[in-house]
Amino acid sequence: MEPHNEQAAGEVLHRRGWRKAFTVQEMADKWAWLVTRVEDGYSDSVDEYTNDLYSRNWLHEAWPILTDRVIVLWSPQIRALDDRFRAVTVFDDGIALSQFHRISGFDPIDMWWWRRHPRLLVDELGRSLRSARATN
Repeated sequence: MEPHNEQAAGEVLHRRGWRKAFTVQEMADKWAWLVTRVEDGYSDSVDEYTNDLYSRNWLHEAWPILTDRVIVLWSPQIRALDDRFRAVTVFDDGIALSQFHRISGFDPIDMWWWRRHPRLLVDELGRSLRSARATN
């Protein structure tokens, strides 16, 4: 597949089923928002949390179809956000989240964010994940 600029990649992913032609900026901002929320203690429901994780899925799907220039531009920011997310989450191989959302189809290496849960378990998400035996 020919590399695409940000707008064209968004259109390709929209045709693949994403609800609109998002941009890298939109999804990087959403991923940054989620990472900050997890750092502060994510308090919404597990359904909202899993929905928010899809921002990282979009970035993962976009990467192979983006131009090298776009990848070079965005990679440092995405890597930094990924590192922050890893620092405030616990690896449990997806055991807790899989009680609420099907993750078996997600590649365990490439889509590692589905195999982690927030270290700080608060409010509604915390109650749900603790009920699934999540640990800090």
